[in-house]
Amino acid sequence: MKTTVYIKGMSCEHCVQHVAGAINGIHGVTSATVSLKDKKAVVEHKDGVTLDHIKAAVAEAGYEVTG
Repeated sequence: MKTTVYIKGMSCEHCVQHVAGAINGIHGVTSATVSLKDKKAVVEHKDGVTLDHIKAAVAEAGYEVTG
């Protein structure tokens, strides 16, 4: 499955790496591509991963999912 989320608060490549690490740390995520320019993440994952899991990981990293 593939989920796209928009993320508020990223301002540099360090932010991108931090968000990508948080999302990739979710059990069942196979890859996360985070774009600073587009302020979004495209997450490929297994069926058991929900939007709430992704939102929680992003929030724990200090950022906010906006859509």
